[in-house]
Amino acid sequence: MNQTDAIKEMVKQKYSEIALQDKATNQASCCGAGGCSTEVYNIMSDDYSDLTGYNPDADLGLGCGLPTQFAKIRKGDFVIDLGSGAGNDCFVARSEAGETGKVIGIDFTPAMIEKARINAEKLGYNNVEFRLGDIEKIPVTANVADVVVSNCVLNLVPDKNAVFQEIFRVLKPGGHFSISDVVLVGKLPEALQRDAEMYAGCVAGAIQKHVYLELIALNGFVNCIIQKEKLISIPDDILQKYLDTDTLQSWKSGQSGIYSITVYAEKPIQKVCEPGNGCC
Repeated sequence: MNQTDAIKEMVKQKYSEIALQDKATNQASCCGAGGCSTEVYNIMSDDYSDLTGYNPDADLGLGCGLPTQFAKIRKGDFVIDLGSGAGNDCFVARSEAGETGKVIGIDFTPAMIEKARINAEKLGYNNVEFRLGDIEKIPVTANVADVVVSNCVLNLVPDKNAVFQEIFRVLKPGGHFSISDVVLVGKLPEALQRDAEMYAGCVAGAIQKHVYLELIALNGFVNCIIQKEKLISIPDDILQKYLDTDTLQSWKSGQSGIYSITVYAEKPIQKVCEPGNGCC
């Protein structure tokens, strides 16, 4: 098994376990990487409870932002949620898209798909669908989505460039995405970077903020803006598992940091070049 496949298998196994954990356990960790902090509070995710469509059964406390709040979803829109988990963002998106819209959630963890489908059935939604699949190869045809959202998922994917290529493919010309994710500013301590639990907890899989934004531009998106940004403060009792005292103090006193950002960008509207219309 190569390194990429090993990372995917580790993330899948971890998130299969997370599907069975309660929200409090997930929120006391870094995106559900384990109840490793004595300081039980929400490290990364924002509060969904005031958003229309919020369903507590679908909220596992795994996000790092509120992408659906910023996604400019309109009635009748076709929305795709990448890494849909138990369905939280899908149900919020469905409240925005309405009964005439359609929402598809993609997740590669069978336990999450099962949990999301149960939640959708309880709510009686017939225009919310959950598909098992890898977001590096989104199981949706090209040029169909009005909006793509994702919440704290791309950082877990080894090939982030492939995901942005796929987002571009599935969006209609003129469509857009709003994605919340974890990025780095400065150098992450090596012990955090290599640890598997912290990878499944969103941190070690994160890349530099400027590289993340460059990938968006390189894949053809335009009008890219950061809709929200916040510094993530990981408690000392988590960091002490990975860093010695000197490294911990250096990390805390330096200019480096772990951030949650929500990024918006659009797929440009492309003219169809036909003989005789003067564009060829």
